[in-house]
Amino acid sequence: TINLAAICTPADYNTRPLDTIYSNFIDALPVVKYCSENNKRLIHFSTCEVYGKTIGSFLPKDSPLCKDPAYYVLKEDTSPCIFGSIEKQRWSYACAKQLIERLIYAEGAENGLDFTIVRPFNWIGPRMDFIPGIDGPSEGVPRVLACFSNNLLRREPLKLVDGGQSQRTFVYIKDAIEAVLLMIENPDRANGHIFNVGNPNNEVTVRQLAEMMTQVYTKVSGEPMLQSPSIDVSSKEFYGEGYDDSDKRIPDMTIINKQLGWNPKTSLWDLLESTLTYQHRTYAEAIKKSMAKPTAS
Repeated sequence: TINLAAICTPADYNTRPLDTIYSNFIDALPVVKYCSENNKRLIHFSTCEVYGKTIGSFLPKDSPLCKDPAYYVLKEDTSPCIFGSIEKQRWSYACAKQLIERLIYAEGAENGLDFTIVRPFNWIGPRMDFIPGIDGPSEGVPRVLACFSNNLLRREPLKLVDGGQSQRTFVYIKDAIEAVLLMIENPDRANGHIFNVGNPNNEVTVRQLAEMMTQVYTKVSGEPMLQSPSIDVSSKEFYGEGYDDSDKRIPDMTIINKQLGWNPKTSLWDLLESTLTYQHRTYAEAIKKSMAKPTAS
């Protein structure tokens, strides 16, 4: 059984925290119970957000320890899970995901459940999330790749939440699926393990991601770049009250490399070129038609 069902869009964490908690913990309980009682193997998709904030984010900015990987590289078996205060409802998702991980791990320890837990680190590629008003709700806010793609397709400035200073690593969906196939095909080496699946070589700030996507889209679309390609917005304005964020998400790849021999291959530039070529080919005309419709008075 491979469980991917979840509410997992940042825009929902603040506005729908109860649905988020139910979706990621309460609704997953029957799946875990079924697998445990019927001796079924479970591959459960969690998230890199279970790590929360890095230890390094609490150090003084000028501390030399900030450059020590021990304080910011995230390891499945040793890194703590550090979340914000309860009033920061943005952590409802991470907390629910962590609790279901702990329950699955306990089922393995006490009742012999065969499980593998997957922690995706920003998987991106074609068909990743929806384009608002085209193949998803017009009022919805998708994750960062589709959000920026939507802005580029509509020739709107890309919105950088709190200046886009958060740092992320991005891995191509094709590389990530190869990792999942290895987990499926090698139960003896995958059972009982938690695996980071990401690409530590593809680390950028969200601002740098926006700049790269703007350059790549200009290349694949042939359209000129906007004079002001991005604007800064506050997290309160974009997501509402209760938003908080992690600083860096760099996965340690030791365990998945040792157990499954997997390493990501695709550079950030190449995966963005492939993805934005698809986005332009698939959505550009539909968006032009939608923008050309007369607005009702």
